[in-house]
Formats: sequence, structure tokens, C-alpha cells
Amino acid sequence: MFRKHLLLTALFVLPFAAYAQSSAQATPAAQQPTPAQQRQNQQMEQAALQVAQLVDQDKVGQIWDGASNVTKQIVSRDTFVQGVDTDRKTVGAPQARSLALLTYSQSDGRKLPPGLFANVAFATRFANEKQPVRELISFHLDNDHVWRVTGYSLR
Repeated sequence: MFRKHLLLTALFVLPFAAYAQSSAQATPAAQQPTPAQQRQNQQMEQAALQVAQLVDQDKVGQIWDGASNVTKQIVSRDTFVQGVDTDRKTVGAPQARSLALLTYSQSDGRKLPPGLFANVAFATRFANEKQPVRELISFHLDNDHVWRVTGYSLR
């Protein structure tokens, strides 16, 4: 179930920035991101925000339509749409959303498909929840060097 939620996917295509491979390495807290890394991070945050807004607008099918093939091979459109819709109906309408975390990781293919992933987490306040919920949107850098959504989940 976790794998399906992690790989449940959405729309949005983000052009690959040349530095993305180097940004997969963790940046020490004392070291500031380079300007290229800052631009990439801003683009990833904006892409994730657009995905979240599509979910807010009940356009989950559009998200799946633009998803990475990594996701489309694992979960059907109907299953994806139903899963996201079910999760969102329980928490209610979004009231506020702020960036909580942005990370890059390289998968060796054991637990997830191989390749570079980006995870954007928002702390989101929903109408039916007293505390913010972690809204996680994941992307995969596909073979054509385009970032595409691979997952949407609430935790």
C-alpha cells in the first residue's frame, strides 16, 4: 500500500536543470546552495505546488495523465484517482500550505525504480484536521531528462 501511495502520481513536467545530478548529494547545513541549486529547488517547489493545486481542484486524473511511466506501470489511473480522492475527502479542504522539506535521492532500484527522485513536503492545514498534515509530492527524473510526478500522499 505504501508503495502505491508513494508512486501514485500526478501531472506536471519540469525541465531538467543540468546541475540536478549533483544536487542529489546532501548539502551540509553550513553550506549554502549554489544559485543553480536554488533555482532548481524553486522550480521543484513550484511544480509540487501546481500538483497540489490540481488535487485541490479535483483534477487528479490530469495529474496521472502527466505522470512518470514509473508510476503508470505500477498503478492504474482509476486506482490513483480513487486513492487520492479518498485521502483528501477525509482531511477536508486545504486552508494553508507551506514548504516543509525538499530532498533529492538516488535510488539503486531495490525498493524504488532506479533513478533520481525529488520529494517536496508541505505542512498543510486542512479543515478537518487540528494539526498540519504532511502533504508529500514526489518526482522522478525520467530518461528524457524531464521531472515528472511519481507520487502524492498525505501523512
